[in-house]
Amino acid sequence: MKSAEIREAFLRFFEEKGHTRVASSSLIPANDPTLLFTNAGMNQFKDCFLGLEKRAYTRATTSQKCVRAGGKHNDLENVGYTARHHTFFEMLGNFSFGDYFKRDAITYAWEFLTSPQWLNLPADKLWVTVYASDDEAYDIWTQQVGVPAARMVRIGDNKGAPYASDNFWAMGDTGPCGPCTEIFFDHGEHIWGGPPGSPEEDGDRYIEIWNNVFMQFNRTADGVLHPLPAPSVDTGMGLERISAVLQHVNSNYEIDLFQSLLNASAAAIGCTNQGQASLKVVADHIRSCGFLVADGVTPSNEGRGYVLRRIVRRACRHGNKLGAKGSFFHKIVAALAAEMGEAYPELRQQQAHIERVLKAEEEQFAKTLEQGLKILEQDLAELQGSVIPGDVVFKLYDTYGFPVDLTADIARERELSIDEEGFEREMQAQRERARSASAFDLDYNSLIKVEGETRFTGYAGTSGAGRVLALFKEGMNVDSLNAGEEGVVVLDQTPFYAESGGQAGDCGYLEAKGLRFDVRDTRKAGGAFLHHGILDAGSLSVGDQVEAVVDATVRGATALNHSATHLLHAALRQILGEHVGQKGSLVDSQRLRFDFSHFEAIKHEQLKALEELVNAEIRRNSEVETEETDIDTAKAKGAMALFGEKYGDSVRVLSMGGGFSVELCGGTHVQRTGDIGLFKIVSEGGVAAGVRRIEAVTGAQALDYLNAAEEQLKDAAALVKGSRDNLLDKLGGLLERNRQLEKELEQLKAKAASAAGDDLAGAAIEVAGVKVLAARLDGLDGKALLALVDQLKNKLGRAVVLLGGEFDGKVVLVAGVTQDLTAKLKAGELMKQAAALVGGKGGGRPDMAQGGGVDAGKLDEALALVEPFVAAAF
Repeated sequence: MKSAEIREAFLRFFEEKGHTRVASSSLIPANDPTLLFTNAGMNQFKDCFLGLEKRAYTRATTSQKCVRAGGKHNDLENVGYTARHHTFFEMLGNFSFGDYFKRDAITYAWEFLTSPQWLNLPADKLWVTVYASDDEAYDIWTQQVGVPAARMVRIGDNKGAPYASDNFWAMGDTGPCGPCTEIFFDHGEHIWGGPPGSPEEDGDRYIEIWNNVFMQFNRTADGVLHPLPAPSVDTGMGLERISAVLQHVNSNYEIDLFQSLLNASAAAIGCTNQGQASLKVVADHIRSCGFLVADGVTPSNEGRGYVLRRIVRRACRHGNKLGAKGSFFHKIVAALAAEMGEAYPELRQQQAHIERVLKAEEEQFAKTLEQGLKILEQDLAELQGSVIPGDVVFKLYDTYGFPVDLTADIARERELSIDEEGFEREMQAQRERARSASAFDLDYNSLIKVEGETRFTGYAGTSGAGRVLALFKEGMNVDSLNAGEEGVVVLDQTPFYAESGGQAGDCGYLEAKGLRFDVRDTRKAGGAFLHHGILDAGSLSVGDQVEAVVDATVRGATALNHSATHLLHAALRQILGEHVGQKGSLVDSQRLRFDFSHFEAIKHEQLKALEELVNAEIRRNSEVETEETDIDTAKAKGAMALFGEKYGDSVRVLSMGGGFSVELCGGTHVQRTGDIGLFKIVSEGGVAAGVRRIEAVTGAQALDYLNAAEEQLKDAAALVKGSRDNLLDKLGGLLERNRQLEKELEQLKAKAASAAGDDLAGAAIEVAGVKVLAARLDGLDGKALLALVDQLKNKLGRAVVLLGGEFDGKVVLVAGVTQDLTAKLKAGELMKQAAALVGGKGGGRPDMAQGGGVDAGKLDEALALVEPFVAAAF
């Protein structure tokens, strides 16, 4: 079976078992600060397992795209050198949220793997592990499924702590956890390795293909396991691993998914596909890089962007080892889109954008390599001994992406070596820093958990009655709040919009007789809306009825900006191209901010066209239409999803301008586009490679912006004694007059310098038959000093001259040596010494050099260098 057929068979099997097929989530985890990247199928369902979110289904199945290349989950250095390590992989999974448990999960897995209808694997090739004390799972396997005890392995706490086991899973130090049962495939005696739990388990003979996690307990901070009221199931099977089994190969790189990428990589590099480790690196890395860019990650020096940068550069290094000349990595994107674009359409939709981002990073890396070589040359020039220190090798590797093996090659050419142990210490320290940075100390039991959901009534109005479902103070569930106390109020229904999809949460107040609760922000926890604020007066208890009142002015201004964001998104795609995709947004009552994929700064005429197009749609005053439908119908209508938003089975489609803009959005909006009034862009710039940002204002804020600009125009006109109508003419005249004055000033400086030159020439002294002159002349710039040094060289004949002074708060230095002396005396060498004394740098030709610095107090000392500099040469 081909990999695509296996993926589809898995999803179809579980659909037939009552599971809802759920699309893969983004590689950027939504609202989850504990993860760098999505690294498991269960990530998108975490809130369901924690009880923070309820969905319309209790069984789900997915094929989830995953990346493990940074933080705690980092396989990067192993990729290409083992049979199964990848930076990107697909995880097939089936999930139960308090529905079925161990028996069904185990029998489903066995049926899919061994049934002739499905994968038809030989049962006698499968081994099973269970947690040592999980007798329930062991009995299901042996008594109901019929797996012989000889192929069953109990694994206990083999990682040095209670419940630290290959067969015990935990979401964190606290929270949901439980035993696992894993299924292994035996490749046969011809491959080295032993069964799980044996000393030879790291061999390649027995390969884990399926893991069933039983979320059975809640672990509190004291380490105690408490049974969960609704035990759940989380499973995972790597598509690449099961494909290798079914295609009768021992390495994931031999499956059909990889063969096309390996061939495309070889073609782009200009080598043959002989299964080289470096070629496997390139083929693996194009998958993670392509998917990460498609999901909004761009190369940078921090966070997710830094991980992407490392992966791209690692691929480039390995391509160079195989003989690649120039940029090659981006050329493989087309093969990736062809291979995986049907299952993941974002690859085809963003192919051109992905290619541009990767090509730009490749070119940047080429420049970085050049910089690294210069740094290495400097370090080698200062090296004492024959070993390049480990910290230098690491600096080149970490800061400049300089390959360690290239540093070693250069060292060998110069009969040097590198301190490999020192480099490894630095690497280990970096790994510890990465682990520390990603070790989020999140106590899952401290999260606000609410039974029940809040019904949102805010589409119909900005006020309405609600009953208090729950109250929280300092994160703890309480029965009441008293005046002056801060807390969180959960209502059964509310007109307050909770922050999501880039739109800020509503503010306002809750009131009843004798009480008022000021709502300062509204957020979500699963299906519950959390009203954050302070109780100004009275006492509020669970069960109380309150009137919820949203600040209508703030809500209205926010709606203008949110609706304008949709129009801007559509206008960008019309004017810049279909490659434009949303990469983030922020909408509140003051402004809108929209981040999007684009490869260059937007030209002035394009910004003007964007404003005109959006404002034209506003003037059309078309009705803003909303429709509740299922996700597939919405996509068929061309609706675009917004960045970072989660969508359930039922979605809200927002249409403007008769199809001008069609997006999935749960936010609050205007009734007609004309309500926006006016749209004005206030800034445009880059926020990352391949990502631009536009900020804009609407309605009253846009009028305020234009009025402020008008006032500035009036003030500017008054300063030049003109009016708005002749301001440009007045400014043009002033600039021309300024240019004339600057020219006259330069001429006066030249005359003054010439006069000073006549006086200075007489101050020269003679050293070893050479006229030597050093003088301080404050107030002259570098250009004037250069002219004066030239004049003095001509007057003095056989001479060395050094002039310096303070100009515009800095030290300026110019040195000159007549041509007949440059064999022994070089102006550039003199300048390096003088500039270093004043805290700066300098250099130049043997006959003329310039420099400067910041320490004017050392200027006289620097000028005094000339006489000993000349004397030392003779």
